[in-house]
Amino acid sequence: MTSHNLNIQTAHPSWHAVLLHALNKINPDYLLHLTKNDEWLPGPEKIFNAFTLPFDQVKFILFGESPYPRKQSANGFAFWDAAVNEVWSADGLSKKVNRATSLRNIFKMLLVAEKLLSPENMSQIEITKIDKKNLIQTNHEFFTNLLNHGFLLLNASLVLQKTAVKKDAAAWYPFIKEILHVLIQKNPDLQLILFGQIAKQITPLIENHPKIFISEHPYNLSFITNPQVIEFFKPLHLLTI
Repeated sequence: MTSHNLNIQTAHPSWHAVLLHALNKINPDYLLHLTKNDEWLPGPEKIFNAFTLPFDQVKFILFGESPYPRKQSANGFAFWDAAVNEVWSADGLSKKVNRATSLRNIFKMLLVAEKLLSPENMSQIEITKIDKKNLIQTNHEFFTNLLNHGFLLLNASLVLQKTAVKKDAAAWYPFIKEILHVLIQKNPDLQLILFGQIAKQITPLIENHPKIFISEHPYNLSFITNPQVIEFFKPLHLLTI
């Protein structure tokens, strides 16, 4: 445990010094508030789970907005709904994927990118027709693919509580700025991906960094067929085993 009562032990050891330094950039009153109540997600034991990816393996940072608003879903990784297991069902996408709007739209976008699904017809019936034997079968396999490609899955706000997300995100900006500074110093080719308006507010923290990709948040239907999003993710083949 750190002096802030936020557990950095889930992070890879290569991150420990960086995280402690970045935490010292945050308003101490804000950190004290977090340690004195437990009504926020994903909780002190999971807050730094995204940093299980070793520092030297980070090639991309995919920024979301904030943790999922459900305890069973929020696990410290952006967009990873821990309550979802199976991706597919006999009816197309599984019920749990279909209920997780952002995740559902990410999968549909990737199916379109692989030319396995037509943007003109993305119905469940069409998804049942796809040969999935060479595709990931579980949510864990999908996010493992992201990690193996070097994705640091980070939210603009590492916590979700009853206050407005924008307020929490602003409190975490000094932390995020320090993380970005250290990573870009190590790897000037680091690719940043910002999904949604709150994540977009990170851009002033990175002066003149050439590799920033910004799009709407995946909960928007337009995300599925956004040609820039499809072009960006197509070469990565993230649905393939």
